Amino acid sequence: MTVLVRLRLALALSLLSLCSLPLGPALAGGKTIRAVMHSPLRVTDPILTTAYITRNHGYMIYDTLLGTDETFQVRPQMADWTLSADKLTYTFTLRHNLKWHDGQPVTAADCVASIRRWAAKDGTGQLILDNTAKLEAADARTITLTLKKPLGFVLEALGKISSYPPFMMPKRVAETSPNQAITNFIGSGPFKFVVKEFQPGVKAVYEKNKDYVPRAEKVSWTAGGKRVDVDRVEWIVMPDPQTQIAALLSGEIDMIEDTPFDLIPLLARNRNIQIRGTDPLGSQIVGRMNFLHPPFDKVEIRRAAMLALNQKDFLDALVGNPKYYQLCGAMFACNSALATDIGAKSLFSKNMDAARKALKASGYDGTPVVILHPTDVGVLKTHPVVAAQLLRQAGFKVDLQAMDWQTVVSRRASQKPPAEGGWNMFFTLWAGSDLVNPLVNQNLIGRGKDGAWFGWPDDRKLEDFRQAYALAMTPEERKKIANDMQAYAYDQVIYIPLGQFSRQSAWRKNLSAVVDSPIPIFWNMSKK
Repeated sequence: MTVLVRLRLALALSLLSLCSLPLGPALAGGKTIRAVMHSPLRVTDPILTTAYITRNHGYMIYDTLLGTDETFQVRPQMADWTLSADKLTYTFTLRHNLKWHDGQPVTAADCVASIRRWAAKDGTGQLILDNTAKLEAADARTITLTLKKPLGFVLEALGKISSYPPFMMPKRVAETSPNQAITNFIGSGPFKFVVKEFQPGVKAVYEKNKDYVPRAEKVSWTAGGKRVDVDRVEWIVMPDPQTQIAALLSGEIDMIEDTPFDLIPLLARNRNIQIRGTDPLGSQIVGRMNFLHPPFDKVEIRRAAMLALNQKDFLDALVGNPKYYQLCGAMFACNSALATDIGAKSLFSKNMDAARKALKASGYDGTPVVILHPTDVGVLKTHPVVAAQLLRQAGFKVDLQAMDWQTVVSRRASQKPPAEGGWNMFFTLWAGSDLVNPLVNQNLIGRGKDGAWFGWPDDRKLEDFRQAYALAMTPEERKKIANDMQAYAYDQVIYIPLGQFSRQSAWRKNLSAVVDSPIPIFWNMSKK
């Protein structure tokens, strides 16, 4: 039985199961988009978590002061801005007639409170507040930010696309502790959250905000006019991939955000289905070592391990079809403004002999490498297996420990030795939009056990690079710093990028004007 025959059989079974699904409002009205997203929505406060589904939920109902377009330029969104000649004072002026979903006007005081709540959690926001002399509402529509010294990334930070985007909320909501979940979902964005229909892990519903006034410019990523051409969007949860495919083919749903690569051939031959990667920055596979414990506390052993790993083996195992992936050594994501392959050469070829020699020369004593292996998430379960095989070939002793992803999420936070519940290596994915510069790339924080991302490198030089980038005032300065930082990070093996791939979305062709963007966008989209 061929793979396709097995898939067709599974699809037929899924179609039978689909007959028992409740029919939603989409079948009764032509202006409702029903989409299966990459994950169920459970956490609804976008300042409480970096989960992408929560970020996407934020973009549905909230707006931002600034946006970023497809050329990585920051653009006005809720506000325009000016900068004083001494580069110390930013003045943001809100657009006329901005309203919250309850009809109240959006004020500068609301936005000041929102900035403060966002900045308490976001790394770039923290740097801004650390260097702020005064942040206040000068009047109902004017926000002034006065710095202690010039910073080159203020607009980038307020216009950032991904974790954490600085969403604006009413003052009474934004004054909630950043560590406490909000319970009021009033925003000023293009959609309203229908709280009464929200079923965590099952369905989330959004209605068009009829009072939203879009900007006049053409939409581009999170910038430009957010025009809503449908009445309602429903995010439907369907955990089983075959059921998703069957529902899309039958018209029960309109869109799948993240189509399994092995099922794409079933959809590709249907003339009613469009398949495309809508995120131009894609996703990057990342290998992370633990700097606290042997053997990866020694840079010589980290270098030997990196020599053993090559991107093509990982990408072939996860994606398979080179049409959807690319070899990419850019720590700041390929196709980004700071993209470069500096320092990444070894990742593009097989270097097993060199890895064996480097490991022997490093003085490796056979300490087992504990690799965390999630087995329940399709896009995460292949990397540990590939890594274990390659590291064993190089001479490492590997202990591959199987568990579910939630256990990995919990265990990777442990700083205990591997034998006491800790770990030596794990793998994950980052969206390119979360890697695009030294300030947002969590892998490059060097603040050790108390401030770095899991793995906890304690590296003053990384922090010097980040500080220099924060103070740089020109794109040329920032590019030079990023190049030098990447070369240093590869030399020290701070983490290992293992290739970039494009997740594929699929939708019925009765949807049109689907916008390419690092986040899924439902404004501008039309449905016949």
